[in-house]
Amino acid sequence: MNTSQLLCANVHENRWENIAQTVRHEAKRSLLNYFAVGFAGAHDPTIEKLVATYTSFSAKQQASIIGRPERTDMLNAAALNAMSANVFDYDDTHLRTVIHPTAPIAAALLAYAEVNRVSGRDFLQALILGMEVECRVGNAISPYHYNRGWHITSTCGALGAAIAIGWLLRLSPTQLNWALGGAANQACGIVETLGTMAKSLSVGNAARNGMLSALLAAQNFDGPLAPLDGVRGFLNVMGEKPDLAGINDKFGEHWEAALNTYKPYPCGIVLNPVIEACLQLSARKEVVHNLLQRLQSVEVTGQKLLRDRTDRPGVQTGRESQVSAQHAVAVSLLSGHAGLAQFSDAAVQDPANRALGAKLRFTVDDTFSIDAAKVTLHFVSEPSVTVVVEQARGSTGRPLTDQDIENKFKTLSTQADTGCDQDALIKAVWEIDALDDVGALMALARQS
Repeated sequence: MNTSQLLCANVHENRWENIAQTVRHEAKRSLLNYFAVGFAGAHDPTIEKLVATYTSFSAKQQASIIGRPERTDMLNAAALNAMSANVFDYDDTHLRTVIHPTAPIAAALLAYAEVNRVSGRDFLQALILGMEVECRVGNAISPYHYNRGWHITSTCGALGAAIAIGWLLRLSPTQLNWALGGAANQACGIVETLGTMAKSLSVGNAARNGMLSALLAAQNFDGPLAPLDGVRGFLNVMGEKPDLAGINDKFGEHWEAALNTYKPYPCGIVLNPVIEACLQLSARKEVVHNLLQRLQSVEVTGQKLLRDRTDRPGVQTGRESQVSAQHAVAVSLLSGHAGLAQFSDAAVQDPANRALGAKLRFTVDDTFSIDAAKVTLHFVSEPSVTVVVEQARGSTGRPLTDQDIENKFKTLSTQADTGCDQDALIKAVWEIDALDDVGALMALARQS
């Protein structure tokens, strides 16, 4: 078997009993975080425009949209719920690849489960397998793929969604391979769209196109024999010297899905350690006193990816600010907070934030990991002050606790003002493997 066929065989042969309890629990954490950020984005202007447009083409009202009263068809619900969860860049992150694993897969699975009865155990296993394929393929083409400008959540997310839905459909290994082929042929998304509404389109397409590919494969809609590793397959077209062996190595023993992380701040993952350092500095009274009067410059040190992705001075919108180090540094230093309000249009237009952000300078040091950074404040006539964050809160070394994720969920769902029963949905997620019908989750997540 080639790499693609072996991967599909490994997925097909996987058994619930072979998935460690720790992996299952991490998937539940991923799902609860998904609902949290889905609520956060439910009424953002980006989602309002998308819902108005997508629902105008809907043929059926069979699936729900998180935090909203509308219902739409299964494919469009998958797209909209993936976009809502990703719109604020507040969703989970697989650090090695910078993939946001859950949104494209959970959105597809939840939409499918509203139309077709799915047990909680089957749902959780499909989620884990989809995330695993998504992240393993991402590993194989990293860092070239993202550095070249492909939005890796959108491209690899389509593959993960196809596998997850395909597993629920009990596709044969051959059909799973066809589903991969359909998804690979529709995998797209470019990094240039970050900070704009356009980014959401490809994240939604990942969920929608992955589901569509699996549904077609169930009808024996065929595809290439080697959609991943063919000469002109996904890995060779979108990667540089891809790691084929790693895609199937210890499949079912080592779980990339267990390495998921969750953000404490609504911004690009590379900004987390920077913000944490700035919040520590902001808590010092002597620093705040000197900040506006005597500050000469702010030096941010981190790996090259930090500068490449977040060196965005003079941003004009809250969406752009989520990937702007200039704004993140200024607003967290001045306000002492880093929530949704700090990454809004109003915060971006604050003259104090703009003036302080203009003083930022980057120093590249690739000995830093993606979850590490150093922030140094240089003053005109006083000693510099430095804070180093070696592992940001929310990283694999300092993970958010279950309670942290519950608190994030309650904060964001309260801000969304959807009227959902927070405690009931939290309980249902933690006990999902005992549910007979996962469709009950979306009933709890709809706007009442």
